[in-house]
Amino acid sequence: MDKMRELVDILNKYSYEYYVLDNPTVSDKEYDVLYDQLLALEKQTGVVYSDSPSKRVGGEPISAFEKHKHVERLYSLDKATSQEEILAFEKRINKEGEKLEYTVEYKFDGLTICLTYDKGEFVRATTRGNGIEGEDVTAQVLTIKSYPLTIDYKGLIEVQGEAIMRLSVLDEYNKTAREQLKNARNAVAGAIRNLDPKITAKRKVEILFYNVNYMSEGHMSSQTECVEFLKKQGFKVYPYLRLCNGISDVMSAINEIENNRKNLDILTDGAVVKVNDFEKRKLLGATDKFPRWAIAYKFEAEEVTTILHNVRWQVGRTGKLTPLGEVEPTVLAGATVKKATLNNYGDLERKGILIGARVLIRRSNEVIPEILGVTEVFDHCVKVQKPITCPYCNTDLVEIGANLFCPNDNCRPRVVASLANFACKDGMNIEGFSEMTAGQLYDSLHVKSFSQLYTLTNDELLKLDGFKKAKTDNLLSSIEKSKTVDFYRFIYALGIEGVGKKTAKDLSKTFHDLDSLIKSTKEQLLFIPEIGDIIADNVRDYFNNEKNLLEIEKLLKLGVKIVYDNSVKEGVFNGEKVVLTGTLTDFKRDQAARIIESLGGQIMSGVSKNTTLVLAGVDAGSKLDKARALDIKIIDEEQFKSMIKT
Repeated sequence: MDKMRELVDILNKYSYEYYVLDNPTVSDKEYDVLYDQLLALEKQTGVVYSDSPSKRVGGEPISAFEKHKHVERLYSLDKATSQEEILAFEKRINKEGEKLEYTVEYKFDGLTICLTYDKGEFVRATTRGNGIEGEDVTAQVLTIKSYPLTIDYKGLIEVQGEAIMRLSVLDEYNKTAREQLKNARNAVAGAIRNLDPKITAKRKVEILFYNVNYMSEGHMSSQTECVEFLKKQGFKVYPYLRLCNGISDVMSAINEIENNRKNLDILTDGAVVKVNDFEKRKLLGATDKFPRWAIAYKFEAEEVTTILHNVRWQVGRTGKLTPLGEVEPTVLAGATVKKATLNNYGDLERKGILIGARVLIRRSNEVIPEILGVTEVFDHCVKVQKPITCPYCNTDLVEIGANLFCPNDNCRPRVVASLANFACKDGMNIEGFSEMTAGQLYDSLHVKSFSQLYTLTNDELLKLDGFKKAKTDNLLSSIEKSKTVDFYRFIYALGIEGVGKKTAKDLSKTFHDLDSLIKSTKEQLLFIPEIGDIIADNVRDYFNNEKNLLEIEKLLKLGVKIVYDNSVKEGVFNGEKVVLTGTLTDFKRDQAARIIESLGGQIMSGVSKNTTLVLAGVDAGSKLDKARALDIKIIDEEQFKSMIKT
C-alpha cells in the first residue's frame, strides 16, 4: 500500500507538470512504466485511491445525465460591445467617481464547467445549466487531466472554469476523424455532453479555471488572490490577468486582448472585466440575471440569426456531397454573409434544418460560416429532401457512413476541383491556372485528367473565351515550367484524400522517392507520427488503384521530373524546432518559414516542450508568454536577420 501511495503521488506530480505547467520532467515511456506498475498493484490489492490516475480512464457509456443543483448560483455576465457601454458600466457601479481596481481576462468560447470538492477530494463535475442547476458530467470530466483529483483545501468548494479544445488539437483530431468537427466550441460541447466518456477522452479537452464560486471555510479578498489560490491548489489557469487602475486602463487591456486573440491556439470571443475587490463586489450585488460587478466585452459578432432560403448540394473532388445553405444576406464579423455550410445530410437532420426557418449561423477564424441550428420555425417551412442522384451528372449516389458520394470520376465538379488542386500553388504551381480555367478546359476541350494539361496546344487554348496570345503563351510557359517539381508538391498535387501540405512533406521525407511511396505498406505509413489509420488507408487505396498508377506513368512520360531532396539540410537553424508569432516587418511569415526550413530548421504551429526557438514579431501574444514560461530561447526580427546573414 505504501508503494501504491508513492506511485499515485509521483504520477500525479508528473501529470501536473505535463498538463498544467506544460513542462514535463519525464518521458512518456517513463510515465507509462510507473503507471503500469500502479495498475498491477491496484488489480492485486483491489484498492484504488481516490486520486489515482487510473480513475481518469474513460469508463462505460452512461444512460443519461442527471441534474445537480449548484451549492451557489453560477451567474452569466452582462455584455458590452463598445467603449461607450464599458464607460456606462463604470458609471453605474462607481457613482462616487473613485478610481476602482479592475481585472481583465480572456473570455474563452467553450463550455462552462463547475467542479465540487469536499474534504480535499474531487466529488463531481457539472455544466452551468441555468445557473441554479446543471447536468452531472463527472464521468466525462474525469477523462480530463488539467485539474487535480485532490487539493489541499479541506472545506466544501466549487470552482469554475471553461472547458476548451485547442485549435491545434482540433486540427489534429480532424486529420484522422471519420466525422470532421467544424469548430472548437461545438467540439468541446459535444465531447462533454456525450454520453460516452471515451469520446471526451479522444478529444483531449482542457479546463482553464478562473473563479471560486463557493467555499465553506475562509474567504478571499480579490480576483487576483482567487486566481493565485487556484494555481496553488493545482488548477490550470490561463497565464493572462491584467490588473487595471481605472477604466482607461481597462480599455487598453481589452484592445490588447483583441489584437492578440487571433494568434491564440484557443477560441476566444471577448474579454471579461471584473471589480477586483470582493468587498466592493458584495456592496454592488447582482440583478436577477447578472452580477453588477462584472461585464463581458464581446468582440464583433460571430453568431447571428437569419432565414434559410435554400439548400444546395456541392460535389467535391472526392465525390462527397456537402450541403450549402443559401441564407438571407446578413452582416457577420464585418462581412456580408449569403451562404453557410452544413456537414452532411445526417447533420442537417440532427439540427432540424428546414427551408424557410430562422437559423443560427456562426463564423469562426474567418472561414465560411456554419449553420449551428434552428431558432424559429414557421408554418411555411419545408423539409430538405435527401438527394438520390448527383445534382450535376445524375449518377446514383452512394452512401458511405454519414456521407453521400457521387461515384462518377468524370463528374464535372469533381474533375474541375481535382485539376485546380493539381495546379495550385502548393501543388504543381501552374501560374495563371484557376478553377475557372479548369472549367473551361473541361467544357470546351474535354480535359479530364492531369496528363492532358501537358498535351494542350496553342491553337486549342486560343479557342477559349478570354484567351488571347499573351495569356495563352503565359499559361503554356507555366505548364512547361511546372514539369520540374519538388516531391512533396507532386504528392500534394495528386489529391489523395486527407493529404495536405504538411502530410505531403512528411511522406516525402520518409520515402525519399515515388517508387518507395507507391510500394509503401500501411504499417510503414502509420510509423509517421502525424498519420493515422484513415489517411494511411487513403494513401494505400490511391496507389492500389490501377487508373491512378497509369496516370502517374503518363505524367512522367510527358516530361514531369520529380526533384528529390535526400540531403540533410545544414544551416544556422539546423536541428531547431521553431515557432513564429507576431507580425514581422521585413518578411512575410511564410517567407520567414521557408528561410528557416532552408537553413535546417523545422517549423511548428504551437509552442510546446519540444520547441527550441521562438521568432517573435510585433504584437506577439500567448505563444510568446508560453515560451517565456517554458524558458525557450526567443529571438526578434533583428536577431533573425543577423542569423541568416552569417
